[in-house]
Amino acid sequence: MKLCNETLAQLPDGISRPVYDRSQLTPGIVHIGLGNFHRAHQAWYLHRLMQQGKALDWAIIGAGVRQYDAAMREKLIAQDCLTTLIELDPEGVSAEVTGPMIDYLPIEEGHGPLIRAMADPRIRIVALTVTEGGYYIDPVTKAFDAGHSDIRHDAAHPEKPRTAFGAMVAALRLRRDSGAGPFTGQSCDNLQGNGTILRQTVVSLARMSDPELARWIEESCSFPNSMVDCIVPATGPKEIDLARNLGIDDAAPVTHENFRQWVIEDKFCAGRPDWNQIGATFSDDVHSYETMKIRILNAGHQVLANVAELLSVETIADCMADPMIAGFFHKVQAEEIAPCVEPVPGMTPEAYVKLIAGRFSNPRIRDTTRRVAFDGSSRHSGFVLPVLRDELARGGPVDGLALVEAFWARMCAGTREDGSVIAPNDPNWDELVKISQAAKARPAVWLEQQFYGDLAGNERFAGAFEDWLVRIWSEGSRASVRLYLEGKR
Repeated sequence: MKLCNETLAQLPDGISRPVYDRSQLTPGIVHIGLGNFHRAHQAWYLHRLMQQGKALDWAIIGAGVRQYDAAMREKLIAQDCLTTLIELDPEGVSAEVTGPMIDYLPIEEGHGPLIRAMADPRIRIVALTVTEGGYYIDPVTKAFDAGHSDIRHDAAHPEKPRTAFGAMVAALRLRRDSGAGPFTGQSCDNLQGNGTILRQTVVSLARMSDPELARWIEESCSFPNSMVDCIVPATGPKEIDLARNLGIDDAAPVTHENFRQWVIEDKFCAGRPDWNQIGATFSDDVHSYETMKIRILNAGHQVLANVAELLSVETIADCMADPMIAGFFHKVQAEEIAPCVEPVPGMTPEAYVKLIAGRFSNPRIRDTTRRVAFDGSSRHSGFVLPVLRDELARGGPVDGLALVEAFWARMCAGTREDGSVIAPNDPNWDELVKISQAAKARPAVWLEQQFYGDLAGNERFAGAFEDWLVRIWSEGSRASVRLYLEGKR
């Protein structure tokens, strides 16, 4: 059954679908970066509200800022912006069709359609999922990168920006001048203090071309921090076939695990949907939740993904089924990561590690190590290195985290241990490959990259890293993990 509005009533039995009249939805949110995660997470929460007859004036308009977003737009527009969500529970598979998105803007140079949509007074939230590395910040200091070529362009040509943030500034200028008022900027990326970082990027960019506008944004707009969590694999032919086997012809279905969490600061300058009525948590202490999640889940992903790539282990579930790799994960978590995490209401770090291990082990979730290892330059600097710094400060062990970094350094050489080639998997891939290959002879060169900062001069970490990298190259990844598990570095 080709998915579209006309066929909703004809979907196979057992597949839930919108019970609300989609023709009566009106927009309230523009979401930039409309990938699988957004459709399985934030859009799902809104869909659930709409199923109760609520939030019908908060429908989503999707948007992208890169030309490669055009392919996704074409697929979703052709099926009336409907999405098939397929839940992969260890006990079975279920599906539902969601419909809170009502349009996907054309992608044009200068982002005119996006700016006009965000300037519409009906839009009260502009949300983003643009990856951890997409906010133009220094990986060490987290300061705004005013020297980036995209940022310099947007400051010089604010009416025809390249970036999502330049488009937000342009729209906010129109809203201020028209009296439409501010909107809430809502980051949905895995960044510690994601709302604070979004505020910094938008206000700093505005200040470069219009200081008065920057002051108005800072005083009028809100940028709530949030923690988002749901494992959502990439979509490929297998996922499309799975939807077909369920009776739905969806060009872009989304598979996901049977777990979601969303913790949000309740700081919305122009109103919001009541997401708390369908499971989201509003809290003044988002920081504690996001620290637990980023350190245990996201850093935990990096513990697994790089060594798995070297050993040609395809998925995260396969990693957890491998006794040695799983043992590596559990030892690093128990001894070096969990001790640097504070409990949150109802959850200790130890209990969260157990929860994450169970989620990672779900055999139905084919979450590839390649996807998890993508953009290591952002993910290691954002997820792993902050834990490492805290562990060093408290005088705790760092052999495991040093081994994690050594596996990343070895992976970036571009070949697996079986000789197969690792395709480019980082925005800085060419430079990382060059440095990785140089580090084979002089390991310290890897730590001289900017995101390590003063860690390169820490004898405990640098010494352990260099020892591990030499061992990985000379003895292999499994031998190195075995030595770590035996405490024999």
